[in-house]
Amino acid sequence: MQMGNQLVDYHCHLDLYPDHALAMRECDEDNVATLAVTTTPRAWERNIDLASTTKNVRVALGLHPQLVADRAREISLWDEFLPSSRFVGEVGLDASPRFYKSFDKQKDVFQHILRACSKSGNKILSIHSVRTAKIVLDMIEKELPAAKGKTVLHWFTGSTKEMRRAVDLGCYFSINAQMLVNERKADLVKEIPRDRILTETDGPFTQTGNRPSRPADVVMVVDQLAGLHRMTETEMIGTIVNNLQRLEESP
Repeated sequence: MQMGNQLVDYHCHLDLYPDHALAMRECDEDNVATLAVTTTPRAWERNIDLASTTKNVRVALGLHPQLVADRAREISLWDEFLPSSRFVGEVGLDASPRFYKSFDKQKDVFQHILRACSKSGNKILSIHSVRTAKIVLDMIEKELPAAKGKTVLHWFTGSTKEMRRAVDLGCYFSINAQMLVNERKADLVKEIPRDRILTETDGPFTQTGNRPSRPADVVMVVDQLAGLHRMTETEMIGTIVNNLQRLEESP
């Protein structure tokens, strides 16, 4: 995979764009190291097939918490594919009103995923934690110690105290433009240690201008982070790429 002076989109749903294959090719054309997360293990094989012709796309094996109510039984398929994937996501918990009815089932599935990853070792997880930062961190601490796997908190919205606890647990954070839209949110992001920062779009669920965000749009997040930390854009790109290399290096 290409490294060097490139951009990083560490949480993007490439298979949800109108042209999946084009979205993957653009990651190479625009030199964006991209983690293509999936929402169901049924999407895994198609993503892997398309990514096999790219240099910059990693594919993560997911079972999205918002889909657990209807798809919890797919955890057996997730188990089947896990030995073939170093990357896991999107997984986690969601306690927002729309999905709270499935919360107990979500916890069962997430616990299963964490334990399986711990047993396998050397996995990298992209984790959803809407209104559940404390519970997610409790479960990571109990089920997936840092020596057994690495975690990236996607679109983290917890408190400063929870962020610091996550740092102590070894977590990284993937930052998108929505996390920097106001001073309060930006203040939390500024407190995250620079060596734990990655960038993401969460496209196509976010917008850049009047269209769905694409991986190359992380350049706008890089620019905002550079301003926040009083660094040049080139320095911030270098920091993020170094963080990515350290995250993905094998133990």
